[in-house]
Amino acid sequence: MARNGRRHGSGGRRAAEPVSEEVGGGLARLLPDPDRPRAWTLLLDDAPQSHVDLDDPAHLDFGYQRRLGHLIDLAAPPGRPLRVVHLGGGALTLARYTAVTRPRSTQQVVEVDAALTALVRRELPLESNWRIRVRTADARAGLARIPEGWADLVIADVFGGARTPAHLTSTEFLAEARRALRPGGCYAANIADGPPLAHLRAQVATAAAVFPELCLVADPAVLRGRRFGNAVLAAGDRELPVAELTRRAAGDPHPGRVEHGRALADLTGGAAPVTDATALPSPAPPASVFRRR
Repeated sequence: MARNGRRHGSGGRRAAEPVSEEVGGGLARLLPDPDRPRAWTLLLDDAPQSHVDLDDPAHLDFGYQRRLGHLIDLAAPPGRPLRVVHLGGGALTLARYTAVTRPRSTQQVVEVDAALTALVRRELPLESNWRIRVRTADARAGLARIPEGWADLVIADVFGGARTPAHLTSTEFLAEARRALRPGGCYAANIADGPPLAHLRAQVATAAAVFPELCLVADPAVLRGRRFGNAVLAAGDRELPVAELTRRAAGDPHPGRVEHGRALADLTGGAAPVTDATALPSPAPPASVFRRR
């Protein structure tokens, strides 16, 4: 294990050097953001995972995290506490965002990598009054322990080796997510894919087999199959806030496009839903994706 730099907790001085440590998922690195005094980017084996600003936890730097943030904002009237399940912890960026934008929210994070969680807690500590519980478990196993109808929002952002594990891509997994949601709750997932978008199309078809309402938001170039990138899928049992999500995504620094209804059905191109018997991990991103970040 290699560790460089000084402690930089909420009361300490910002370290100039990165922090590196071996965790269960590989080499974790925390890199200081040159533009924000106490902000850090988490990488696992050179794949960017999370960005956290300790001075401003409501700041979301990554495009897909901003889109998930929009869904957190739209899950209930402003300021109302939520019950949120986060599958995949990373640097706990979205849990922090929820805690500061919706005080008194109750959040459960399921993260399989205990060493990563320990690193994040030590170097990027949470505020003591945030109601965030982190459970060390496989995402699907942890989801199965959530009481039926408990969650307002289930967010799936799970990557191992820059790929979403196969058992988190199936109708059986999504049925478990729907079970954990209250009526009117929302499931949101970060999906990474590139041309020819076979994985993304299959994931939309899979969600459509479980949820009656869904929409997708991504960079237009990703939706056109021109490059590898992230798409955020939202699904629920009631009408989603498509109009407001469209407005917010269009106003992002890197504008996103929202697909729903017939256009989203057309995007699937006849793809079949994924089951546990047919599931595969998401495709590995090309090395050029990490060079672009």
